[in-house]
Amino acid sequence: MFSHIRSASLLIASAVVASRLPAQEFAPVKVAIINLQLAVSQTQEIKKDVAAMEAKYSPRQKAIESLQKELVDIQKQGSTPNLQPGREADLQAQFTTKQKQLQRLQQDLQSDVDAERQDVLGHVGRQMAEVVKGLAQEKGLDVVIEISNTLYFKPALDLTAAATAAYDKAHPVQ
Repeated sequence: MFSHIRSASLLIASAVVASRLPAQEFAPVKVAIINLQLAVSQTQEIKKDVAAMEAKYSPRQKAIESLQKELVDIQKQGSTPNLQPGREADLQAQFTTKQKQLQRLQQDLQSDVDAERQDVLGHVGRQMAEVVKGLAQEKGLDVVIEISNTLYFKPALDLTAAATAAYDKAHPVQ
């Protein structure tokens, strides 16, 4: 019983103290929304880097495709009727060897592409963060929110295209 009286007394005391404090006026908060992934992916630097990566890794991709065709050919040869037992074992060994080669090539390529992609995205992402910070200061924004954390926003608040344009201006591609 005493705990209920104490809780009620504390609540009333808090209300009295709060009512005597001067009301604070809050300035309206200026907010913008950005789709950071889209802003970064639309930069000229990323487009250039993607094209360079495609050219760099194209020979390895072609080697993988060639090896895949060889595997299909070996399978076709192995499915012909009346194969000699020695030939069937030989085809099976070739298939297993080439399949292992293919897996290694695919894993190595994927690993190299992922590492280079992370480097490029990390570099551009850090630069984009600075560009967005500059845009926010220039426009007098108090906060910029990533779109993936937003349920609704007015399209006028979207800073994505402006961020991409500002990035391309700040970091021109040669």
